Amino acid sequence: MKGGCLHRLIVSKLCFGLVVLLTVPIVVLLWEGAPVLTIFSTRPEQLKALSHGTLQQQEQEHLGPGLPGPASTSHTHKSRDKVDRDCNYAKGRWVADDKRPLYSGNECKQWLSKMWACRMMRRAHFSYESYRWEPQGCEMPEFSGPNFLKRMRNQTLAFVGDSLGRQQFQSMMCIATGGKYSPEVEDVGWKYGLVKAPGALRPDGWAYRFPETNTTILFYWSATLSELEPLNTEGAVTSYALHLDRPVTFLKKYLNSFDVLVLNTGHHWNRGKFNGNHWELHADGKPVGNGSRLADLNRAKNLTLHSIARWMDSELTRHPQMKVFLRTISPRHFVNGDWNTGGTCGNIIPLSNGSEVLQDHSIDIPAESAVKGTRVKLLDITAISKLRDEGHISNSTFKKASTGINDCLHWCLPGIPDMWNELLFAQI
Repeated sequence: MKGGCLHRLIVSKLCFGLVVLLTVPIVVLLWEGAPVLTIFSTRPEQLKALSHGTLQQQEQEHLGPGLPGPASTSHTHKSRDKVDRDCNYAKGRWVADDKRPLYSGNECKQWLSKMWACRMMRRAHFSYESYRWEPQGCEMPEFSGPNFLKRMRNQTLAFVGDSLGRQQFQSMMCIATGGKYSPEVEDVGWKYGLVKAPGALRPDGWAYRFPETNTTILFYWSATLSELEPLNTEGAVTSYALHLDRPVTFLKKYLNSFDVLVLNTGHHWNRGKFNGNHWELHADGKPVGNGSRLADLNRAKNLTLHSIARWMDSELTRHPQMKVFLRTISPRHFVNGDWNTGGTCGNIIPLSNGSEVLQDHSIDIPAESAVKGTRVKLLDITAISKLRDEGHISNSTFKKASTGINDCLHWCLPGIPDMWNELLFAQI
């Protein structure tokens, strides 16, 4: 597929304003000849013009004050068939719950990567496992493996994203199986091309089917959700065109197979990752020049978020029963440095920074802006997770000697990503 924004909907000559193509209105915002934002709509009233200010990565913290310690355990879940569609699941509080965690970190060895299984590490504090999220004014369905599989009978749940998406996938596998060894679960990765390539450390993802309910859960690794096109396969090192306005090929190929889709991206949008992976920014089929506003990776990421949200919205016209979520960014908690400069996250006391989130809007402004006006839902976990700095892997390790590097990005499992899946379950 050469040139143009998604599916070549934008033709030879771009302009600032309204382009009509096959009765589908498109708004294209340009800056220095490169598309900054493309908005697709089937209704004129949905057309929007977004200022350049919304394209800047912003981190606003409007966390309300909360109790420093555990809240009451008196609340109980109520099962229900219908979701409160007016519920803001990202607004509420953490409460202590002696029924947590939902699975054992010692037993879920079949699905849980050793590097995230803090119960198997040299760690002494596990109080972070014993909390659940309670949305304000909403009834939450009882979340369990059997309930999830019953709800997803004859359906496929797909996670597509980075390593934080992989954590959410492994959390769901542990919850769905109760963390128990499950030989009946079938490896169906081959159906989605998820097989280990010669010389690779691992496949690009995994897919497993639960035969009793014909439920499939899969993960595909795509750090940016963008199409990658090899540029110089004959060279010693292959560079890749990263097309900001084209969705990753895996989605285009297998989207028809999914009933619920969860997308995430964020932490790979930095120069270190781009240089290490030899990714080169492209938009409208052309390289992004160094002088372009899109050379700023925050703006580049925002173009991808808006593009994929609009593309998914157009696909939902043909797949109206599909549910698509864009998960907001998982917060980092490094202090006094970054991962490679001595940064740490040594707090072990839950809810030291409060237990409540009171604001009505997401603090991940780019993600919230991207889904606005589309049928893509926001799975908003950022402010909720920001309160739980004690849940990171930190300096825990299963090795005899510590590397001195703290992981304040990924989470211990069981842990915070279990909550992400509970909110997902409530909305599907």
